[in-house]
Amino acid sequence: MKPTTLSLAAALLAAAPAAAADAPPAAAPAGTEATRYCMKVEAVTGTRLERVECWTRAEWASQGVDVDRDWPEEGVRTVD
Repeated sequence: MKPTTLSLAAALLAAAPAAAADAPPAAAPAGTEATRYCMKVEAVTGTRLERVECWTRAEWASQGVDVDRDWPEEGVRTVD
């Protein structure tokens, strides 16, 4: 096996666990009624800045958002 092929294979194997660790969770983390879930919100027309809103599950639900369904793509962090 050529040295470059061997080093490429080693690099790919070393990177695989790191990539798996960066994967977002399947559902939102559990919390209390007071836990705020921070999620990305669509940018306002005319701006490229992404907004992040932090609301409780009840506040997200009142806006028609299912936190568990949208968390994998839109979730940023939780605040207790």
